[in-house]
Amino acid sequence: MSKKRGRKRSSGELSETGPPDPNCILGVRIQHNWREKGNQSKWKGTVLDRLSVNPSLFMIKYDGFDCVYGIELFKDERVSNLQVLTEKVVNNKIKVPHGAEELVGKAVEHLFEKEDGEKNEWRGMVLSRAPIMTHWYYITYEKDPVLYMYQLWDDYADGDLRILPEAENKHLLPADRKPGEETESLVGKQVEYVTDKGVKRTGLVIYQVPAKPSVYYIKYDDDFHIHVYDLVKTT
Repeated sequence: MSKKRGRKRSSGELSETGPPDPNCILGVRIQHNWREKGNQSKWKGTVLDRLSVNPSLFMIKYDGFDCVYGIELFKDERVSNLQVLTEKVVNNKIKVPHGAEELVGKAVEHLFEKEDGEKNEWRGMVLSRAPIMTHWYYITYEKDPVLYMYQLWDDYADGDLRILPEAENKHLLPADRKPGEETESLVGKQVEYVTDKGVKRTGLVIYQVPAKPSVYYIKYDDDFHIHVYDLVKTT
């Protein structure tokens, strides 16, 4: 697994119950072993969502990683010893600055500090509030269009998040639909993508973003990241 930006979270005790029920793990803390390329590691995280388009697929925020991952917890052979933790989900309430704009649907500039103390600018779009951990936000970036998750108001208070004015955000945000304009949802559609190296990737459109209906989440068969694309070019 990858996409680590260094914000650690706590661990907890195991439940004394037997193997978890797929219908009862939404909103709980879990841990499991992960085996890939001969290496095994242990992962802990929070189950945020279960996708109706593929009930085997769960969206998970793992401790110490800022991406949201799509894992078929009960089918993926890389997952073993899946257990439920008794600890509560951390969803600390944060104070929204007085008079601040709503973040959802906005283009933003987000600063990240590197190991040498220098800050990098990442421009992206705030997609929605996260489920379960509702004081967090889903966001994606122009440089790396996969699904990330942060407590953005903390960064706003620290001066590390700026809402971009319209003059700076046109290339980041999809065009708004005209009044009454409707298009067929692409959720559930199979997609195919050929990389610059000629490698063919196949996947499934798993979610449509309500704040920007032309934007969708895609889960590729060979990847556990959730990719974010504007699939409907409006005019």
